[in-house]
Amino acid sequence: MENQWRHVSVFHLLFFFILTGIQVVQSSPHYYHHHRRLGGRLSKLFVFGDSYADTGNNQKPVARSWKVPYGITFPGKPAGRFSDGRVLTDYVASFLGIKTPVEWRKMEANRLRYGPYGINFAFGGTGVFDTVVAPDRNITMTKQIDFFQQLIHDGVYSKLDLDSSVALVSLAGNDYTTYSARNGSTEGLSNFTASIINQLAINMKRIHDMGVKKVAVTAVEPFGCLPANSVLSSYQQCNETNNKISIFHNLLLQQAVEKLNNETNESTFIILDLYNAFISTFERQKDHPGSLKYVNPLKPCCVGITTKDLCGEKDENGVAKYTVCQDPESAFFWDDVHPSQEGWHAVSSALQNSLQQLSL
Repeated sequence: MENQWRHVSVFHLLFFFILTGIQVVQSSPHYYHHHRRLGGRLSKLFVFGDSYADTGNNQKPVARSWKVPYGITFPGKPAGRFSDGRVLTDYVASFLGIKTPVEWRKMEANRLRYGPYGINFAFGGTGVFDTVVAPDRNITMTKQIDFFQQLIHDGVYSKLDLDSSVALVSLAGNDYTTYSARNGSTEGLSNFTASIINQLAINMKRIHDMGVKKVAVTAVEPFGCLPANSVLSSYQQCNETNNKISIFHNLLLQQAVEKLNNETNESTFIILDLYNAFISTFERQKDHPGSLKYVNPLKPCCVGITTKDLCGEKDENGVAKYTVCQDPESAFFWDDVHPSQEGWHAVSSALQNSLQQLSL
């Protein structure tokens, strides 16, 4: 699928391969910076979505997340994350004091061993609808929730398990990539955004109705700031036209979440505002040079040698078609659309207040 969509426009690449990644987490400097035990009430995290949350569900021969140089910071080799190290799921679990969810693939292979853990059902390339960017089989978010429902039906998780669980739902843009690729333009995009939010709300309610007490959903990141788009300005500025797509999506998402919470008469559904977490990090670097490690937060660490090349790709002779920065910790973005481990660390810091709500 990667090669098939190699020659789509930069706008398409804006979201290309949004979202994939891991294994049970080990310690590292600053990984447990936010680690806390919130009253011991939460025991499991269930994750649904794409490569911003995936920790290794995509198949090894296909996904870039299983190829060098992915995983060079943690665990030191490719492990299924679209990053040099940890991703959003890792930081959310750590903050909540919950064991890192096991990838659904591992769970299916050994239910007895992994039953005590939460499960990560996220697949890189996933959307609420079918997408063209999934490097693995096309598993929609609905199918991921079906997997979860089957485990509950089979008795893997009890009501007590679900009573002390929370869910993370990640949606970062693969549906928009697909819309653009299939339609050749953004005409009619506002109606499509409404359909995305409608399906997302259905998915969130379904997860809650299965017994999960709290559901956190990501607002989409600023699309115009992704390196696949900011490359047009030599990584000097975000494309505000594309950021408006994100803003509209997030406005409808906020309205949908408010409606869901009104229906449940409590704050069951929580938004993790990736948009403002990204922007605040960029602005902090701009207003206080040297306060963060990033020299240029819009420039990725791993860059294709040409605009047609992607991080992790090699030519027919096995020669890398990308370059990697000397210090991944100096970059907010790892590749064309995914934050680095350092980037996710900064984002999780900005999300502390929202994450705290998951424990209440």
